[in-house]
Amino acid sequence: MDDDGVKLVADGYDAVYDAVPVAPTLWQIWLDHAVGRDFPGEYSHISFASLADLDRMRRALSLREGDLLADVGCGMGGPSLWMAAQSPIRVAGIDASSVAVTRATARARDLALADRCEFRVGTFAHTDLPDATVDGWLSLDALQYAPSKVAAISEMARVVKPGGRVAFTAFEVRADAVAGLPVLGDDPVADYEPLLAGGGFGIETYEETPGGLDRMTAAYEAILDHAETLEREMGASAYGSLALEVGLTLERRPYPRRVLAVATRI
Repeated sequence: MDDDGVKLVADGYDAVYDAVPVAPTLWQIWLDHAVGRDFPGEYSHISFASLADLDRMRRALSLREGDLLADVGCGMGGPSLWMAAQSPIRVAGIDASSVAVTRATARARDLALADRCEFRVGTFAHTDLPDATVDGWLSLDALQYAPSKVAAISEMARVVKPGGRVAFTAFEVRADAVAGLPVLGDDPVADYEPLLAGGGFGIETYEETPGGLDRMTAAYEAILDHAETLEREMGASAYGSLALEVGLTLERRPYPRRVLAVATRI
């Protein structure tokens, strides 16, 4: 994907993130179908990570006081802010959407976490983090959208310290189902394990997340079922961007699995 393509995707997410805080129906759909009704609103997000998922990943990362967590594809920062609220770590959140970064920065301030949590515009391949400074690397249901997975893993390897850990959830992608599509069709990956191993990581966990595809499907179907209400709450542009992704995903069925991976930088 060229720079124009990256900007187009970022613009779409800008519209969505600008509308999410004023779309209570979307958050209710996410509670009911995607993350679970126990997920606290102050840490809301639009990935599919439940509280149990986040706690498992937090424990797998084994971060200590003062350690730096990079949250790449952070969106509005909810999951990494939740982790920072559980233990005194530092967070560097990275996202291509400037609106998401603005939302995450405001949340950090509102949650009294701004002294330890900072958010900036960047991408999987260009985080602007110094070499070997990250103790833990987190990403939730976003890596499949990276224009180059090899570049993303290379950047991960550059910034994570030897012995540092990464934990992410992502969707594996069937190349035949996304042929000709923007973003997903540019660099589909059916298995992230070889990329991690080739990038200098020792894999500890690589497994399908229980019910991941079912939760995604239920949430996406509900988004289409509530089209009129969501368009009114979010605005036509934001809902249109969201509905386009949702509709293509339901039509093409490009994801065989949603996986959770934990690995250590060798």
